[in-house]
Amino acid sequence: MPEHGSPTVRRRRLGQELRRLRERADLTGDQVAVRLGWSAAKISRIETARTSPRTSDVEALLLIYMVDSRQRQELLALHRDATRKGWWEDYRDSLPKEYTTFLGLEAEATAARDWEPQVVPGLFQTEAYVRAMMESGQRSTLEAPGGVRSRIEVRMARQQAVLRTDSPLAISAVLEESVLLRRFGDHEVMREQLRRLIEVSELPNVELRILPLDADHPINTGTFCHLKVPEFHDVVYLEALLGGRLVEDEAIVYRYEVAFDYLETKALDVDDSRRFLEKTVRHWR
Repeated sequence: MPEHGSPTVRRRRLGQELRRLRERADLTGDQVAVRLGWSAAKISRIETARTSPRTSDVEALLLIYMVDSRQRQELLALHRDATRKGWWEDYRDSLPKEYTTFLGLEAEATAARDWEPQVVPGLFQTEAYVRAMMESGQRSTLEAPGGVRSRIEVRMARQQAVLRTDSPLAISAVLEESVLLRRFGDHEVMREQLRRLIEVSELPNVELRILPLDADHPINTGTFCHLKVPEFHDVVYLEALLGGRLVEDEAIVYRYEVAFDYLETKALDVDDSRRFLEKTVRHWR
């Protein structure tokens, strides 16, 4: 298990295991709810990880499912881990629900594959670039200034948690050339941002590729991030103007995986991409 593990994934594993045990006991959610004096909705929320059960709730379920002592201790330990707070919990009120779920999955992922045709990926953004981008978005979506400040804090905290750790996430990113030419802030902000990309491209856990505008563009889709999560399943996060959507259907996730593989074949290799970045810095003089 990676050291940057996440309670989000453990809550989901706990819910899945409790559902499996209920089905093994040949009980419906309604039948369990009647025995415990709960609502069927509570059973559903626990099994789908939409709520975090109390220890007494888990113990009551395990008693009904007649779980042996060894497995009982394993599941209670999983429950204890699932109740830990992730770094993003302090910002939950200012973030879309789907995005907080994504952050929890990212915290336990071993690899991320990121396609970005519009802006620099969040993990690689400078604070000045984030601020300029958020302020531009504020004018178009009427977001409150306090919301901008909070989102900047989240972006910087995410970088600290994912990149500046003893077990950093392995990241493969493909950026369309237009990302490097689309201005947020002034020329100094853009120069600083491109230099940050050059620095990031030299990290041992990062593979950064540029897809030139005159290259073959094999897919027509917006930003997506494909995560590999051990002992769970791969997921894809699709970004949008006012939030995002998490995709977990295995067949759809696989299609995004194939699309990213193809993007990598059309993009410049890692070394040529770094030289391309160095050349593009001069565009912002």
